[in-house]
Amino acid sequence: MTTIYDPKHPLYTDEADVRAELTRVYDLCHGCRLCFKFCTSFPTLFEMIDRHDDQDAGRLTPAQQDQVVSECFQCKLCYINCPYIPDLHEWALDFPRLMLRADAMRYANQQVPLRERATTSVMGHTDLMGKAATLAAPVANAMVGAKSGSLVRKVIEKTSGVSAVRLLPPYTKQRFSTWFKKRPKVRIAKRQGRVAVFPTCLVEYQQPQIGHDLVKVYERNGIECSLAEGAGCCGAPWLHSGDVEQFTKVAEKNVKVLAATVRKGRDIVVPQPTCGYVLKKDYLDYVGGDDAKLVAEHTYDATEYLMKVHKTEGSSLDTEFNGFVPQTVTYHTPCHLKAQNIGLKSRDLIKLTGAKVKLVQQCSGVDGMWGLKAANTDISIPIAGKLADEIRKANGDAVAGDCHLANTAITEQTGETPMHPLQLVARAYGIPEEGER
Repeated sequence: MTTIYDPKHPLYTDEADVRAELTRVYDLCHGCRLCFKFCTSFPTLFEMIDRHDDQDAGRLTPAQQDQVVSECFQCKLCYINCPYIPDLHEWALDFPRLMLRADAMRYANQQVPLRERATTSVMGHTDLMGKAATLAAPVANAMVGAKSGSLVRKVIEKTSGVSAVRLLPPYTKQRFSTWFKKRPKVRIAKRQGRVAVFPTCLVEYQQPQIGHDLVKVYERNGIECSLAEGAGCCGAPWLHSGDVEQFTKVAEKNVKVLAATVRKGRDIVVPQPTCGYVLKKDYLDYVGGDDAKLVAEHTYDATEYLMKVHKTEGSSLDTEFNGFVPQTVTYHTPCHLKAQNIGLKSRDLIKLTGAKVKLVQQCSGVDGMWGLKAANTDISIPIAGKLADEIRKANGDAVAGDCHLANTAITEQTGETPMHPLQLVARAYGIPEEGER
C-alpha cells in the first residue's frame, strides 16, 4: 500500500495499489466524518461502511468503492477543510487527487463502460465542438436551447450523454478571439501591467461578453492585453474523466505555449476558476518541469490580478464608478476559486464599487462535464437546488459569480441571470455592454 498522487509513478494506475489506498483513506474518512456535508460521496461511503458491524472499510467491494469515486465532482472542498493533508499530517490524505487517481486507474484498465468513454470523447473535444457550434450558432442553439426533456434534448442525451434536463449555455456567433483581433486598438498612457488572456472555452465560444468586459476594465486600468495565442482548452474534461493520456497531451501543448508567453513579459489571466486551477495546480502534477512551474507562478484569476495591481505600491485601480452600482450584490464563491487559496478577490473588487456584498458559498455541483452528464442528473440537480435556496435567501439586487457554468445552474434553478464580477465592474464604470449604442 502506498500513498501515490504522482501520475508518473509506475504504480499510479495499478489496481491493487489503488484499491488498497482507497481502503486506507475510506477508513480514515469514516472515522473523521468532517466532510459529510460537501457532496454525496461521503454520506454514500459512510452508509456503506456502517452496514457492517465491525465498520471495516476493507469490506467494501470494488463496485462500492467505485460508487464513491463516481459521486465525486472535484469541488476540492474536502481538501480545503481536511486536517490530514500532505505536508500537514503523516496520513497524507488528499481525497480529490485520490479520486482522480481512481478514475485514471479505471480508465487505463478498461473498466470504464464504452458509453461513458463515448460521452467523454464528445464532451472533451470542447474546441472542436465550440468551433463547429459558433459557425452554425442558430442551429446549435436551437438544439441546446430546446425545452428541457423535449424530444430534441432526449436525442442529444442518447447520442452524447449530455443531460436532457439541464440548462446548457448557448453558443455565440462571434468568438471572443475574433472580437479581440477586430476591435480598435487602445493606447495605454500609463501601463500598470501586461497580460495574455487565456479565455477558456466558455468565454471563447459561449460567453465572450465576459472577455469583452475583462479587456475593457483592464485597459481602463492601464493593463495591456493580448491573447494567449496557440493555447486551447485547459483539458479539465479529460482529466476529470480519467483520461490522463489525453489530458497530458493537451496540458503539454498549453504549457509550452504559455511558458513562451510568460517569457515575453506577460502574466496569464484566466476568467474561469476551474481552468485557472488546472493551470496553477494540475499542470504541475501532470506535466511538471520548469515550464509548468513558470506558468503556475504567473497565472492569475482575472479578479486576482486586478486586486494585485490595486494593492501593489505605485499602482492602483480607478475607483471612480459613475455607472450603475446595485445596492446589494449576492456573490457566489466558486469552489475552484476557494481551492486556489487566494482569498475572496472578486468580493473585494465588487466592494470597491460601493455595493454591499452578500456571500453565498454553496457548491453548484456542476464541475463542467460531471454536472451535465445524464448519469449524474439525480445527484447534481439537488446540489444546484441548495445553491438556488441560498441565492433566494440572500435576496440581493444583483447576483454575481465567476464560474459561467455555476451561473448557468443558478439561472436554471432561479430564473436569475448572474453577472461575472468583471461585468458588474464594467457597468459600474459606465462601460456599456458590447453592441449597445
